[in-house]
Amino acid sequence: MSRIGKRKIIIPENVSVEIAPTSISISGPRGEKTFQLSGGINVKTIDGALEVNRLDDSKNLRSLHGTTKRVIENIIAGVSAGFTKKLDFKGVGYTVISSDGNLTMRLGYSHPVVVPIPDNLTATVIKNSIVVEGNSKEDVGAFCAKVREFRKPEVYKGKGIKYHDEFIKKKAGKTAQAVGK
Repeated sequence: MSRIGKRKIIIPENVSVEIAPTSISISGPRGEKTFQLSGGINVKTIDGALEVNRLDDSKNLRSLHGTTKRVIENIIAGVSAGFTKKLDFKGVGYTVISSDGNLTMRLGYSHPVVVPIPDNLTATVIKNSIVVEGNSKEDVGAFCAKVREFRKPEVYKGKGIKYHDEFIKKKAGKTAQAVGK
């Protein structure tokens, strides 16, 4: 049995859960989300907690058991508290402005890069950081990855857009290597 899948999900007081045969609807202070359950995966409520079970031990259902449990857990966390991810940008002349539902970035290209912010997310710029917030872990992560793709951090000067908790190991350039010999 899946070690992750067999753990119960505790439902916070400010979250309500409605279980249908093929889906589960979860609503809280930060919104409402519906998740379609795979065939063979059952969810039931027991003493204020959710329990995810599978019908049999087929390979497909075993792989979906823990995944379904974690997705439901993330939805509950999203509608109750939300998710936040922070990106840092560094480079001469690099600027980011969040206005009118767009993220406008000057990243050393000949033109500014404009990225529309999805409706379910908020992006704010604080000094050299972009803070992305939303109630879906998947959407927050996908948007941050999309923004990071425009200028990945490089290893010689550390310029670019990186996750706040990401560590970039810097390399010595050609001149530093020649002096060391």
